[in-house]
Amino acid sequence: MAAASTTKISWRLQEFEAHSSSVSCLALGKSSGRLLATGGEDCRVNIWAVSKANCIMSLTGHKNPVECVQFNMSEEQVVAGSQSGSIRVWDLEAAKILRTLMGHKANITSLGFHPFGDFLASSSMDTNIKLWDVRRKGYVFRYKGHTQAVRSLAFSPDGKWLASASDDCTVKLWDLTQGKTITEFKSHTAAVNIVQFHPNEYLLASGSSDRTIKLWDLEKFTMIGSLEGDTTPVRCIFFSPDGSCLYSGATDSLRVFGWEPDRCFDMVPVGWGKVSDLAVCNQQLIGVSHQLSSVSSYVVDLKRVKKSGGAVIQGIIQDNQPLTEPKDPKGAALRRNYERPTTTCSSQRVKQRSDADRRSPEGERRSPSEDEADEKVSSAEIHNAEDYKEIFQPKNAISRTPPRMSEPFPAPPEDGEFIIYTPETTSRPAPSEVGPSSSNPPASRPPPAQPPVTTAKSKPQPKIILSTRNEPIGLNVADFLPVSLDTLSDEEALSQIKKGHDTMCVMLSSRHKNLETVRAVWAREDIKSALDTAVSMNDLSIVVDILNIINLQPSLWKLDLCTTILPQIDKLLQSKYESYMQTGCTSLKLIMKHFWILISDTLKAAPSVGVDITREERHQKCRACCKQLKNLSNIVKNKAAQVGRHGSAFKELQLLMAPLDDSL
Repeated sequence: MAAASTTKISWRLQEFEAHSSSVSCLALGKSSGRLLATGGEDCRVNIWAVSKANCIMSLTGHKNPVECVQFNMSEEQVVAGSQSGSIRVWDLEAAKILRTLMGHKANITSLGFHPFGDFLASSSMDTNIKLWDVRRKGYVFRYKGHTQAVRSLAFSPDGKWLASASDDCTVKLWDLTQGKTITEFKSHTAAVNIVQFHPNEYLLASGSSDRTIKLWDLEKFTMIGSLEGDTTPVRCIFFSPDGSCLYSGATDSLRVFGWEPDRCFDMVPVGWGKVSDLAVCNQQLIGVSHQLSSVSSYVVDLKRVKKSGGAVIQGIIQDNQPLTEPKDPKGAALRRNYERPTTTCSSQRVKQRSDADRRSPEGERRSPSEDEADEKVSSAEIHNAEDYKEIFQPKNAISRTPPRMSEPFPAPPEDGEFIIYTPETTSRPAPSEVGPSSSNPPASRPPPAQPPVTTAKSKPQPKIILSTRNEPIGLNVADFLPVSLDTLSDEEALSQIKKGHDTMCVMLSSRHKNLETVRAVWAREDIKSALDTAVSMNDLSIVVDILNIINLQPSLWKLDLCTTILPQIDKLLQSKYESYMQTGCTSLKLIMKHFWILISDTLKAAPSVGVDITREERHQKCRACCKQLKNLSNIVKNKAAQVGRHGSAFKELQLLMAPLDDSL
């Protein structure tokens, strides 16, 4: 176990409502670790940026619940399989359906893209595995041999082999070029849930409901290790990028394994429940899980996880004493490595069958007109235009976002349950910020667009936009009038008037969905969780809406809530919108009136005798609040000289915060 420290090893990044009905599957983009696809019983596939609760796009077309989803290696395509056996491939950059594949007769259970070719593998409850060429209709090969449902598929790094894991307790290895089984591994005693190739060596790992991970040598086709220690079925496995260790995801835990000899380097408790997928990026492991209609994402800081040393699993009690590493590691030194081809894979590399064999069976073929009609009903609904353009339509391929070298997710405060995350990789305005917020609850008019926050050091303070005014924000009436009545037709004039209408609709829809998400979290959990969710959306207007509600109900406030709200008040007081300032001032007054005496007395109290964990936690929270309040006091002093309604509010606050000057 990694040693305890003041910095968290694992934390929940966010939780959000992903579908209008239950979520049935999800997948992370393995290249960036920053894209997430979810499939639901509402027959939709939704695409998200990890850490943001705003859906980028929603893919429609399936007529049955989506059972399986997967990104390709470049994260430019996503494939989804449904309960009926149909498979759809979407081009995310073009925002359109690329191919509809019909051939399976039952639920799709697993999907996998070829590492560099235009091939796709699928498995089903019908026990068949099919290899498809995405560029054409009909499958290339059908692989038969499993006697129960296939749960996982994986292509070898060189693209020559396909591994499959099944409920029949076996793992099979298929030769793509020959179209036949190479070998079968039978050592598991329960259903095999997941299979993955080592990134470099001829090594295969399989995780099972028998709570073990088996490692298979692909030169000798023998088992070289059985990793035990998980107390629940192994749901996910993932080799580290350099192949030095293996991460195992089970219910509420992450284990780090080594082999030759078998050993467990570390075990990290993670509250992700039944984790569904893992990815590694920037020395962080991202895990995602789903329950009912909500999806949760978690982060494990791999820099704080042991990936060497440890104790042998079988025969030696784990006593935290590191093993002496062999001078010549068995696996790395002796095992063969994959040879990647220098050119892309073409359909000629796969052994071709006759035209009759390559076509889908009778009754599964459909006419071109049927396929065209089916693809017409499939669509990609873009819910977040700014994120979509930034991620899938970059101006320069080198700066593709999510970036290959994106910033790590910051850890939350030690006393916080959820992370308060502000993405640094994008500078887009929040899609729902379209108008100023009043002091009323969310049903009132929406708050204004909040541009990227700038400090007084870098740019002069923007002009304050009053909450009561006679002109709309950001609109010039002249823009809606034709330049010359003689030069513009009625249609052209109407087109000018409607300019930006679609973008506005997208922004308003996104705002409404964000508020629904916050409301659902509040109803299911508590106000602290709801506020954490609102903060994680990186949308000040949502935070303002929540504060406008709880400012009217002081009984809802707790010290935990203050630690989350104070950093947001800092942003609100420095906003250019008077309505934002007023909301921030109201919240700050409430904190000073109801919590300052508690904070001050706690910090001045003499140390207690013995160990008092509750007191220590309260002391830590009070210290954090006091530090934040002192920063806010400086802002208030600087703004107290302003005129107008907001100036009066700052003067009142300055008097209320005077005791801070005498504090510890």
